[in-house]
Amino acid sequence: MTEIGNLRDRLTRRLVQLNVGLVLYGFSMALMIESALGLDPWDVFHQGVAERTGLSFGTVVILVGAVVLLLWIPLRQRPGIGTVSNVVVIGLVVDGAQALLPTPSALAARIGFLVAGILLNGVATGLYLGARLGPGPRDGLMTGYVARRPGRSIRLVRTVIELTVLIVGLLLGGTVGFGTVAYALAIGPLAHLFIPMFRVTPTGPTGPAPGRPATAGTGIG
Repeated sequence: MTEIGNLRDRLTRRLVQLNVGLVLYGFSMALMIESALGLDPWDVFHQGVAERTGLSFGTVVILVGAVVLLLWIPLRQRPGIGTVSNVVVIGLVVDGAQALLPTPSALAARIGFLVAGILLNGVATGLYLGARLGPGPRDGLMTGYVARRPGRSIRLVRTVIELTVLIVGLLLGGTVGFGTVAYALAIGPLAHLFIPMFRVTPTGPTGPAPGRPATAGTGIG
C-alpha cells in the first residue's frame, strides 16, 4: 500500500513519461514503415490489414488495439490508463509522423531510418513501460493468458502469437524483410537497457535501499 501511495505522489511525472514514450513509439513505427525494409510482427499485420481495407496504418493500429483489449475481458485483465492511452495515442502519432516524414529512396537513408526507428522504439518502450501505468493491449493479452494458465511458457506464448500475426500479415501484404529480423534481435537487449533506466520507483521508505541500484528486482531477464 505504501508503494502505491508513493507512486501516486509521482503521478504527474509518470503521466508525462507515459505520453512521451507513446509519442516516440508512434514516431519510431513511422520511421520503420518509411524505411520499407521490414517491420516487427504486429506492424506487419497492421500494414497488411491497412493494405486490404484502405484504412490508414494508424487507424488499423487503433482498431486492432481495441479488439485485443476486448480479449482481456475473459482473461480478467484490468487495463490501466497507460493501456487505454496506448490504443489511441500511438495510432494517431504514426499517421501524423508518416505524413511529415519523407520516403527515402537511397538504401543508406532507408537503413538510417530503420536503425533510428529500432533504437527509438527501445527508448519509447522503456519510457512507457517504466511509467508503470499499464502495459499495451498486446502485451497484456500475452501476460493475461499465461496468468490464467500458469503451466504455459510466456516465451512460447509470445512466440506463437507473434508468429501468427507475422504470417497473417505477410499473407495480407505486410512488409517482411531485414528490418523484421533486426527488430527481433535488437528489441530484447534494448528493452533490457531502457526499461530499468526509466522505471519509476517509489519515493520514501519503500524506495531503493542505500547502495542498492534502482533497477534491482525489475524482472527483466
